[in-house]
Formats: sequence, C-alpha cells, structure tokens
Amino acid sequence: MSSRTRPAAQTASFKGNKQSLPSKPCVACGRPMSWRKRWARSWDEVKFCSDACRRSRSGAHTGAAG
Repeated sequence: MSSRTRPAAQTASFKGNKQSLPSKPCVACGRPMSWRKRWARSWDEVKFCSDACRRSRSGAHTGAAG
C-alpha cells in the first residue's frame, strides 16, 4: 500500500513518465510548470513557478514590515 497521493486522473496514467503529467504556464514569467506531488492538493491554486516569480509579481503592494 502506497502513502503517495496524486489526483485521481494521474493515478491511473502515471507510470514514471513525467511527460504525461499536467502542466500550465507561470502567471509571472510564462514558463511551463509541471505537476508536482507537493502541489497535489492545491494544483488549481498554483500560479507561480518559484518564489522569485511570486515576489516579482506581488512585490509592488507589499508594505515595510519593519
């Protein structure tokens, strides 16, 4: 029994071939992002490929923390 969790659509078709995983573009830079196990629960909410893209996109409205 495996403790890994994947979306139901991925469980049947994923057999180690990363090309079969879903992907979508990063909102900030447009690079394609492939599905990751870490994003299994929040794949619909994932918008940025990295922290750098997240900071560059949302850095304009952050205030000084002190």
